[in-house]
Amino acid sequence: MDHVKVGRLGPFPRVSKPVFVTSALLIVGFIIFGAFFTETAGALFTFLQGFITEKFGWMFVILMNIALIFCIYLAASRYGDIRLGQQTEKPQYSLFSWIGMLFSAGIGIGLVYWGTAEPLYHYMAPPLGEAETLEAAKQAMSISFLHWGLHAWAIYTIVALSLAYFHFRRGLPLSIRSTLYPILGEKIYGRWGHTVDILAVFGTMFGVVTSLGLGVMQINSGLDNLFGISNSLTVQFIIIAGVTALACGSLMLGLDKGIKRLSDINMGLTGLLLAFMVILGPTLFILDSFIENIGNYVVDLIPLATWGEAYSNTDWQSSWTMFYWAWWVSWAPFVGVFIARISRGRTIREFVLGVLLIPMVLLFFWFTAFGGVAIHMEMLAALDPALASPGLVEAVQADMGSAIFKLVEYYPFAKPITLLIVVMIVLWFVTSSDSASFVIDMLTAGGDTNPPKIQRLFWAIMEGLIAAILLAAGGLEALQAAAIVAGLPFALVIFLMMYALLRGLGRDRLILYRAQQHFITEESADHNSANEFADEHLLKGPPKIVKGD
Repeated sequence: MDHVKVGRLGPFPRVSKPVFVTSALLIVGFIIFGAFFTETAGALFTFLQGFITEKFGWMFVILMNIALIFCIYLAASRYGDIRLGQQTEKPQYSLFSWIGMLFSAGIGIGLVYWGTAEPLYHYMAPPLGEAETLEAAKQAMSISFLHWGLHAWAIYTIVALSLAYFHFRRGLPLSIRSTLYPILGEKIYGRWGHTVDILAVFGTMFGVVTSLGLGVMQINSGLDNLFGISNSLTVQFIIIAGVTALACGSLMLGLDKGIKRLSDINMGLTGLLLAFMVILGPTLFILDSFIENIGNYVVDLIPLATWGEAYSNTDWQSSWTMFYWAWWVSWAPFVGVFIARISRGRTIREFVLGVLLIPMVLLFFWFTAFGGVAIHMEMLAALDPALASPGLVEAVQADMGSAIFKLVEYYPFAKPITLLIVVMIVLWFVTSSDSASFVIDMLTAGGDTNPPKIQRLFWAIMEGLIAAILLAAGGLEALQAAAIVAGLPFALVIFLMMYALLRGLGRDRLILYRAQQHFITEESADHNSANEFADEHLLKGPPKIVKGD
């Protein structure tokens, strides 16, 4: 057996029946349960969130830190010379294009929602120390950077690198099951492989739905700000229906005409908004504090990354750090597939350093330009009695999603900028839904890189329905709980993934090392011949080279 069996199932032309049927039944079952027993579903998710963070929070902390250490090791080790593809290949995309696409992978509804609100929240209610002080401001930025920084991108790096390595280097399907080939062998095509892909589908679905739910709440806040349309579940359900319909329309246009075009538009709008905030805002403060925030983050990294509330006996991390760790884990299959597909031809060192650092720095700049400026405005008002409070803290207390809209009120062209932000969120909703349905369909179609549109349509509709159920079951709290519940099982898969990747790379490194030993001597360095020899023997086992051949 060397492939995943796919076939027709009713209206769906190409599915892996065990993965598709099991995933669909679990998700449809959740929708039915949530629709008829909304309060019970909300209570269940709250209980599971508390149980997981209390009993398994330590596991998430260990996973995130090991993942970061593992990435640093790969970049610094001799494995860094191995290419994702043949050793003689060149990168599929230019460095500039690759960086742009990496940035698009890290931008989304969550960034627009939390970019202003999270630093403000930590400033007004810090987990450590006194609120609304200079120390609270620094801590707020360090915590926000922790949640969106190295640890998050380390998880993405491991999943994306594993997928890219086993797909481009070993010729296995672009599916999560392939990343465990050194452990499972041919069993990846059987029930063990099906189980891994089902966990990936479940995690991706609820991780993306968390973002969609946040987006709906923020669109509602923007419409309230613009047109006085009050926040309510009814309005949010209408928004979900409308935007899901747009997502389905984009999906039917295909990748190039739909998702890619919308992503390009949104990246342009995102850059425009960021430039607007920097140029018309306190530019020097943004530039100075950006550098200082990074320095504080580096200093605080180890204490914050290993903090587990063991001595404080509080549950702050349940709604923040554990939520983020589980959210990144559940998003990892989705983002991982995207990054893997655009990274053929890169060396592992290029890949790790690029994915780990480039999007993170851009995200830090966004948080500084929005959240950092919001804190700066609050601190200036507190120091000068003549200045009226900007009301940003009160906005976060009332509705997290409204923070960014309250901030732009202090800039020129507030109403057009508010409308621009709403349009951006809608577009991110559409592209996130489209991309997630594409990835889920790939997983349920045995790794097919061009799955049928009717199947993607099914998953896009499921995403909209689950977002509606979670909003009805408790809003933000239910969304956070869903991400944590979905992230736990896939966290176990990532532990195995690191071990499997190390085993696979060990074999490749041996082949490359022996080839270099044979062709590169003190008198000459024939790198091309060494790389060609390594490619030739990649799938044939270690080459029979002895010293002196």
